[in-house]
Amino acid sequence: MLEENRTFNEIDSALTRWMANNGVPLLRISLGVVFLWFGALKFFPGLSPAQSLAGETIEVLSFGLISSSTAVILLAIWESLIGIGLITGIFLRGTLLLLWLQMLGTLTPLFIFPELTFAVFPYSPTLEGQYIIKNLVLISAGIVIGATVRGGRITAEE
Repeated sequence: MLEENRTFNEIDSALTRWMANNGVPLLRISLGVVFLWFGALKFFPGLSPAQSLAGETIEVLSFGLISSSTAVILLAIWESLIGIGLITGIFLRGTLLLLWLQMLGTLTPLFIFPELTFAVFPYSPTLEGQYIIKNLVLISAGIVIGATVRGGRITAEE
């Protein structure tokens, strides 16, 4: 029993060290893939399920100065830049700023289009609402990544 416990602890310790050493870079790259993928979809009309709502939101937020179709292209470029920045790790502070600004924008339909984002306000989101609410995880991922830009890191206890 004692030997099994020691073996478990050694394996657990090794896995924890591996996760501490690799978790943030993997998070950064996977988050980058999500942004690049979703951004790239917006370059092709009809492929992004968020395209219509995103375009309408930006049109409303810009007081009609940016049309819905132009907004989608700008958002495609913006999200693709975030994705490339996260994947490469280049200009990470600027990339994270773009991410957080974009995330603020993605949350606004919950407030300006509640009829589209909730089946029953405020506790039963539509599919679009669920798509938006999941961005809380992306925001948190950005915070974790942001904690490392000045040398912060996750360490495993020994």
